[in-house]
Amino acid sequence: MSQPILTPDRRRFLGAGAAATATAFAALAASGCMSSRTSRRAQAPTGGTAATGGFAGYGALQSDPAGLLDLPTGFSYRVISRRGDAMDDGGTVPDRADGMGCFDLGNGEIALVRNHELQPRHDAGGPIAKGFGKRDGQFVPGGTTTIVLDAATLGVKRQFRSLGGTIRNCSGGVTPWGSWLTCEEAPTGPGQPYGDGLERDHGWVFEVPAAARGLIDPVPLTAMGRFNHEAAAVDPATGIVYMTEDRDDGVLYRFVPRVPGRLAEGGRLQALMIEGLPDSRNWNGSAMSLRKTYPVTWIDLDQPEAPKDDLRLRAAAKGATLIARGEGLHMGRDRGQSEVFACCTSGGARQLGQIMRLTIGQNGQPDTLALFFESESKDQFDYGDNLTVAPNGHLIVCEDQYTLLVDNHIRGITPAGEAYTLARLKAQTELAGGCFSPDGRTLFVNAYSPAATLAITGPWAA
Repeated sequence: MSQPILTPDRRRFLGAGAAATATAFAALAASGCMSSRTSRRAQAPTGGTAATGGFAGYGALQSDPAGLLDLPTGFSYRVISRRGDAMDDGGTVPDRADGMGCFDLGNGEIALVRNHELQPRHDAGGPIAKGFGKRDGQFVPGGTTTIVLDAATLGVKRQFRSLGGTIRNCSGGVTPWGSWLTCEEAPTGPGQPYGDGLERDHGWVFEVPAAARGLIDPVPLTAMGRFNHEAAAVDPATGIVYMTEDRDDGVLYRFVPRVPGRLAEGGRLQALMIEGLPDSRNWNGSAMSLRKTYPVTWIDLDQPEAPKDDLRLRAAAKGATLIARGEGLHMGRDRGQSEVFACCTSGGARQLGQIMRLTIGQNGQPDTLALFFESESKDQFDYGDNLTVAPNGHLIVCEDQYTLLVDNHIRGITPAGEAYTLARLKAQTELAGGCFSPDGRTLFVNAYSPAATLAITGPWAA
């Protein structure tokens, strides 16, 4: 199921599931896409307890007269931005909206920083004045756009391109200091596969301040590694950044910055290792047991710039544990302890996906990794990607089916581990970029192509 670096179609798989605990989902809600300034403590949902698992969902989906997104009774959505809309910088909203983060700007404004997973042949939505890399003399079209909203009405106050000249900006992650880490899923460059005409190497992480008012000066964070980047999550307690790689033979990385909060000053790149468990994918039997806790160590990696795109291979040769297509990440804190949840898209005996939980050790204790869930049926969930958490502590996952004809949903999973359907996308494209507003009332999500950013409201705590 692995793909080339640059392909016309970027659909992937993820399964998710239902072996959760209330404590784990409380941790999920404490950070992530909710806000760069505030955090929310998830509560057990009403209408069913974590012990009994009484919550069965919000009810049947109601057909959308507009033919875009079916939702349960009590929920509604509005399209706040779509491909082709005029932006304040003179361009138009580009296509392929992917990962996204939400930030509280203060003064009654919130910002969405939105990735566009564009390849060099795609339309940029207008000329790019400055950026990172060029192809045949023109800035390549990938990057980010920023939408500034009125926090009370969700009306668009301004939108503009905030990063240009990058390739396949897939997912990323918010930082505690108010920026978006946007990740290139494209380790290519001059003389490399799919690199015809490129003038610089790509495959980096870039940092986009949420408060930017236009195109930033792009700085590749080369010490964070050059690989097929997917998502990032920052531990607010330490400033360490955890990262996934969307490859069947990927590993889980972390970047230990020299100075927390100042990633451009460098640091150490490491890969996760479980002693005696070189492979967590469970493709050939259950090598990794469900909910068993495994102590982990971290292996230092040299030459993070990886001109041969071989970081994962060198990591595995040193003993790093293989991860099946790491995609969405979410960082949370529970009782002062940090936890990272990671989707492993093609993992499991059925290759429907896994969710790992990395618990950060305290007081000299090692970090631990557990197989949080392994999907056994497409009915539990059928290929997921980005993930976030609702105010009531339910995990929210966007589907991205790896099929010619798709039927993508937003799935929810309760603290008791019960999966249910929250929404169904009627368009033949993926869902991505799920993140909640700082007040927890609105779920923002992207339809990938034709790009549209939706704001969903409803009785999240019901």
